[in-house]
Amino acid sequence: MSQDEYFSVHAHLKINVEVLGDGEPVPSEVEFGREIPIAFRIASQCGDIDNSVEKEINALNHDEGQALSKFLRAQNEKINLLLGFMLAQQDDPTLRYQTETFGASSLTFIARKAFEKGQTVRLKLFLENPPSAIYCYGSVYGCKEKNGKFAVGVKYIRLLEEDRDVLIRAALHQQQKLLRQRALERNS
Repeated sequence: MSQDEYFSVHAHLKINVEVLGDGEPVPSEVEFGREIPIAFRIASQCGDIDNSVEKEINALNHDEGQALSKFLRAQNEKINLLLGFMLAQQDDPTLRYQTETFGASSLTFIARKAFEKGQTVRLKLFLENPPSAIYCYGSVYGCKEKNGKFAVGVKYIRLLEEDRDVLIRAALHQQQKLLRQRALERNS
């Protein structure tokens, strides 16, 4: 699947955007893997573990496994709370923006100042569902004035495949939330 085939959803994620300095190169894939902060690696691994055991936990929802299932979900919630706290420490308020849209290939955010097309940025994305955070690099592909501010489009240029999968799940979760909301509105 090419990057252009991923869809984007309108959703507000907290992100950090840091413009790379002149002459600061995008790291190679190997360097990028070593550069990812430990908190982001742990978040990715926790997400992978959650996905691999979710079906097994759901299978326990029958009478004999209901108590165990409830216990495991509670333990998972505790871990997610701790993970959320740990990831919040990675958020730099001076670099904070909010997305307008995001997907597995790009995102858009609103800024008070213009960004230049072709600028390379280091990104940190903080997701609520699934609870995770993503560290990656992107390139500004567009910047348009919008109500005195600027809508900035960024295409990912260095992103782990596992993190792309997390973005796909997060976008699907947002889409499902929107569909449920529309169904409720129709039924009202």
